[in-house]
Amino acid sequence: MELPFRKDLEKYKDLDEDEILGKLSEEELKQLESVLDDLDPENALLPAGFRQKDQTVKKPSGPFDREKLLAYLEKQALEHKDVEDVVPYTGEKKGKVFIPKQKPVQSYAEEKVTLDPELEEALTSATDTELCDLAAILGMHNLISNAQFCDIVGSSNGVGNEGFTNVVKGEKIVPVFDEPPNPTNVAESLQRIKENDPRLIDVNLNNIKNIPIPTLKEFAKALETNTHVKHFSLAATRSNDPVAVAFADMLRVNKTLKSLNIESNFITGAGMLALIDALKENETLMEIKVDNQRQQFGTPVEMEIAKMLEENTKILKFGYHFTQQGPRTRAAAAITKNNDLVWRIGVKLTSSALSSLQP
Repeated sequence: MELPFRKDLEKYKDLDEDEILGKLSEEELKQLESVLDDLDPENALLPAGFRQKDQTVKKPSGPFDREKLLAYLEKQALEHKDVEDVVPYTGEKKGKVFIPKQKPVQSYAEEKVTLDPELEEALTSATDTELCDLAAILGMHNLISNAQFCDIVGSSNGVGNEGFTNVVKGEKIVPVFDEPPNPTNVAESLQRIKENDPRLIDVNLNNIKNIPIPTLKEFAKALETNTHVKHFSLAATRSNDPVAVAFADMLRVNKTLKSLNIESNFITGAGMLALIDALKENETLMEIKVDNQRQQFGTPVEMEIAKMLEENTKILKFGYHFTQQGPRTRAAAAITKNNDLVWRIGVKLTSSALSSLQP
């Protein structure tokens, strides 16, 4: 089925453009050129002044004056007559006046309660003290006064003549104090690492905020030649990607470090990829923690982490919360496989040692 608007276009199919242009005069050609000078009237990305040529004939009257423009617009508005209404407003109300419906008032009839003759006689002959005791027993405290309630209950339950003496108080809030600052001496620790001190095995720089980035890089450089430090932690030290790259270079050389903690820092996906490339070559690191960074690593980085864990059989603990199910499953399977491999090696060594002891 042919669309209606295409029928109107059929008559322009066999037109000869060259023949039409040849019949145009010079003025018509100039007019056509001026029309073709328009840039792109349908391009919404261009400002309005660039979509077509300037067709203003009037010369500029002077610089822009906002106050004069506002005064002119106000004068024009006052001089312009309002359009008369087709139907003049007279204030006459038409239609029915809305009257809200009144809800019926529900009336409740008091039920007459009849008691047994013996019970009614007992209540009629009871004194005020006995009635107060009965009201207190039934829990109807609104029928007796505070003084009467105090006389009935007595002062043994914490109730005095003027009211309750024992006030229920909430438990005191136990203050939770901040953790004490990290007592590690940064300069001394760095010097001992450079000197390869055999007594320095564990270095903890956690929560020390004022360590400069060059100093953290010096730690990584010093660990390249250190043969005694096995645990290094710099969580919450505001470390960034250059620090991660420095520690990646360290992991390619160091053969002693067993645990590295760089949690709660400003490391992005680029820094993490550098660490992943270094861990593919490292065969001594058994634990690394990289969780709780300022921004998430993303799916491509998590896939690279899972691939690295599948290739590196030495890492037994990897501290990171995966956001995607696929990398999380692969990483968990790889860590489980590495731990099983260590357990099998331990069992094999134990059995071989026991067999060598037998006569």
